[in-house]
Amino acid sequence: MNNRPPVRTNRLLVTLKLGEVPEHLPGLRAVHGYGTPMAEHVDRGVIDRLLRHHGGAFRAARLHSARTRRIERAVAGARRFDDVEQLSGVARVLRIEVRDILRMPALLQALAELPMVDRVSLDHVCRAPFSQPLAAGAPPDAVSNAPWAGDAIHLAQALAFEPGDPAIVVGLADTGVAVGHAELDQRVRAGFDSVDLDPAAVGGLQLVGDYRRRGERPQDEVGHGSGCAGILVARGRGIPGGAAGACGLTPVRVLGAALGPGDKRIGVGALDNIDAGMKRLIDLGVKVINMSFGTPESALPEEAPRPHEEIIRYALSRGVILVAASGNSGLTEKYYPAAHEGVIAVGAVDRHLQPAPFSTRGDHVALCAPGRDIRTCGLDGYQTATGTSFASPFAAAVCALLASRAARRAWPLSSEDARQILVQSARPFAGAGVQGCGRGVLDAAAALRALDARIDAAIAEEEGEGLPQEYDVVPAPPAHDSLASLAA
Repeated sequence: MNNRPPVRTNRLLVTLKLGEVPEHLPGLRAVHGYGTPMAEHVDRGVIDRLLRHHGGAFRAARLHSARTRRIERAVAGARRFDDVEQLSGVARVLRIEVRDILRMPALLQALAELPMVDRVSLDHVCRAPFSQPLAAGAPPDAVSNAPWAGDAIHLAQALAFEPGDPAIVVGLADTGVAVGHAELDQRVRAGFDSVDLDPAAVGGLQLVGDYRRRGERPQDEVGHGSGCAGILVARGRGIPGGAAGACGLTPVRVLGAALGPGDKRIGVGALDNIDAGMKRLIDLGVKVINMSFGTPESALPEEAPRPHEEIIRYALSRGVILVAASGNSGLTEKYYPAAHEGVIAVGAVDRHLQPAPFSTRGDHVALCAPGRDIRTCGLDGYQTATGTSFASPFAAAVCALLASRAARRAWPLSSEDARQILVQSARPFAGAGVQGCGRGVLDAAAALRALDARIDAAIAEEEGEGLPQEYDVVPAPPAHDSLASLAA
């Protein structure tokens, strides 16, 4: 049985039911960006009474801004949100700050029992999985591990067949990127920073760097996001080129920096910061989002809602493909957002195509990708990165290539479509009897062939010609074989 974690934050997230959100509540971006004051009442009724009774004075705002802005005012009103925002729940999420946290458990229970409340939770903090960076400024020759990952997933073949479309953009929700890094220069689009952390709410961790100022510069202070970005879009000067080919990348800094064990920097992020950053990414039109962070289910009270639920629904409703790291616990358990339905959960394999011992397992894991000794970008130079955090970007990159190929053939591609294709085309693990790690190992070339076969089959069925004989997909041949086999 899960134990209720101690309350350290004065922030809670309340999702009201359809039609219950008052129009006077400002959006949080208006509060931070335009100086709009947070509201000191919600409904002038039972919600306000409970908040004051259990929490004293309080302030409230909408967590998210509407996709379509009303230019003349910076105050969010319900009529600006469209049906997708309302039905998914993102238009109905309030962030409420109370003065007194001593009675927070009673407040959460009381609010959850109200008929107009859909769900309520603390604004808890999650962490990015740990990595093993080299010292800052390490030159390419200092990275001793050979670039095995691209060969393992047949990346060269895939990029020869589908080089990627610059109009297809991957969103990276992480610790930001090393702005100005030679590998990322001219490969990363303008991003932004949604980090606004309360030092009292991070469980004794020491926050470092910029953790209270949202802005338009997603400067990485950890190295985690830069590592993911290098896997996705590196120029290939001192490390392998990005697996997403010519596809674009928009970074959002949703995780700040804190000192972990041994004073190593780790990424930490509040639930509201993460979800708000992802909402803006989605509204900017990204096609794929990589999420290399998570919260274990064991850290949540049994009755608590699963984190990121509304933003996951919203992304899927907008046609965004969601990819997440399964976790680094080595246990069979669920991390969120990876365990949400509709998210492609990715575990890690080593260079021998065996599941890494640290890779979190479970029935929700779709497949694995290279996640051990990966050569990629650091804060200033390069690093060797290990973890499911760095397996997930390989899968996200292949999803971007799939979306590029689908767009080239004028064919829609959903997150579920992408998941089915990745699973269908995965290579077997090197050893037998693997449990809880998904179907197999990511195969970029076979995935593109599987997509083409699926499109050809659908067209043939529409035209009444029946299914083509080559619809059954087999894994791609080894990377050194002829590229002509891709068109077979």
